[in-house]
Amino acid sequence: MRSFAAFAPHEGLAETLLNRVQALEEAGRERSVAGIVHDGAHDMAHLQRVWRNAMMLHAQEGGDAIVLAAAVLLHDCVSVEKNSPLRSQASRLAAAQAEAILAALGWSQPQIAAVSHAIAAHSFSAGIAPQTLEARILQDADRLDAIGLIGVARCFYTAGRMGSKLYSPIDPKAQQRPLDDAAFATDHFRAKLLRLQDGFTTQSGQRLAASRTEDIRQFLERFEEEIGAHTTSH
Repeated sequence: MRSFAAFAPHEGLAETLLNRVQALEEAGRERSVAGIVHDGAHDMAHLQRVWRNAMMLHAQEGGDAIVLAAAVLLHDCVSVEKNSPLRSQASRLAAAQAEAILAALGWSQPQIAAVSHAIAAHSFSAGIAPQTLEARILQDADRLDAIGLIGVARCFYTAGRMGSKLYSPIDPKAQQRPLDDAAFATDHFRAKLLRLQDGFTTQSGQRLAASRTEDIRQFLERFEEEIGAHTTSH
C-alpha cells in the first residue's frame, strides 16, 4: 500500500490526486499522448523533494495552500523524455491533464485555472512567466531540485540515460568551443544549472538558490581539478 505521509498536511489530497494519476498511467492514456517513460529524475522521490521545497517556501511566502498543493502533486503528471520534440510542451500537457483530473473531482473553475497556470509556468523550457504567488513558489520549488547536490546527481543520472559523456577530455571547461550539454554532462552546469539562480522569484527561493548554486560551483571546481582542468573560480 502506498504511503502518503510525506505529503503532510495534505495526505488526503495527495492520495486522491496521485491515485488518479496512477490510474491514468496504468490505462496507458498518458503514454499515448506523449511517450511516457520511467525517469528516475522525475519520480516519486523528486515529487517528495519538490513538495518539501514548496512547503518551506509556502511557510515563508504564503499563498493558497490547496492550489499550491494540487499544483505540486500534479506538476509532472505528464512526463516527456528530455530529448523528445515535445519536451517544451511537457508542462502544458501536464496542465491540461491536471485540469481534466480536477474537473472530474468537481473543483471550481477558478481553482482549476490557478493550478493549471502554476503547472504550465513551472517548466524552464516552457518559457511561461509565473503570474501568481503559487506559480512562483512551484517554479522555485522545482528549480531548487535542479541545483545543489541533488542537482549534481540528477545531472549525471540524466546524462547517463541520454548517452552523454561525463566531460570533454579535450576542452572540459569549453574555453575554445561552444557548450554542448547534449554531449557532455559537465557542460550542463555552465549552460543551465549555474544560471538558474537568476530566475528565482521568491525571496525565500532566492536565498536557498544562492546556497545551492555555490554547492554546484564548488563541486565543478573540485571535479575539474581532479580531471586536470586546472579550474579557477567563476
